[in-house]
Amino acid sequence: MQSNNPVFNRNESFHHGHGQTQYTDPSAWGTGAPGDPVAGYNMPSYERMTIDSVVQKTAMSIGVVIIAALATWFVVGDIVTAADAGTLYGALIVGSGGAFILSLVNSFKKVISPALVLAFAALEGVALGALSKAIDLQVSQYVGDNNVVMQAVLGTFAAFAGTLAAYKFLNIQVGNKFRTFVTAAMFGMVGLGLLEMVLSFFGNGMGLFANGALGVVFALAGLVLGVFMLIMDFDFVEQGVANGLEVRESWRAAFAMTVSLVWIYTNLLRLLAIFQQD
Repeated sequence: MQSNNPVFNRNESFHHGHGQTQYTDPSAWGTGAPGDPVAGYNMPSYERMTIDSVVQKTAMSIGVVIIAALATWFVVGDIVTAADAGTLYGALIVGSGGAFILSLVNSFKKVISPALVLAFAALEGVALGALSKAIDLQVSQYVGDNNVVMQAVLGTFAAFAGTLAAYKFLNIQVGNKFRTFVTAAMFGMVGLGLLEMVLSFFGNGMGLFANGALGVVFALAGLVLGVFMLIMDFDFVEQGVANGLEVRESWRAAFAMTVSLVWIYTNLLRLLAIFQQD
């Protein structure tokens, strides 16, 4: 299987030809005759990735994100002074900047590193905690006490469950054209987001993060793209288990699903905030 997603295409087991090992269906592997010197030659000598290993690693990664986000939320506390606001935006900049750098490292790293995946999760949690606090405070100016953050959290897990159910029961097939489209759209949205941030520093933003119609469209497109990213993640796990990838690749799947869930959460949070302020 060939993937266009940089998160997945660093794994040589997903490429064919050029002297690289190709794995078949694990159920078809043979052990050879007793005493045969090549007995078990086709059996991998390493521990293989399983659904359970992916679930465990993903739970660890998401758990670190949640813990770091909660810690940031409570450490920042109430925004009363300029120093409090500085702490909030400092956490947002450090967390998002560090998470972005580690996301690139993890995406293009040939051998996945569990430590870097967890470090990414921790920094992403700091960024999400600060972003959630900032949006909660913004919405509170219009509607007082609100539960927009909790709604976004529940909506994210509902999107995960719904996408997984659709993938399994509708037997969704992921082709190369779909992977190419999703990967290109993902990099395109990241590029537009970075451009919007730079332009906003000079007061010339396009309104992608504003509360207007363009902001709604951008967030909605990001939400749909996040669901497509999850579908690619599920396909990677299914194909990885079938092809007998090493168990360490469970961390690559965990990283990818963490990115997808964070992507969905941030766009859903922005949508809910816009709707509540209207």
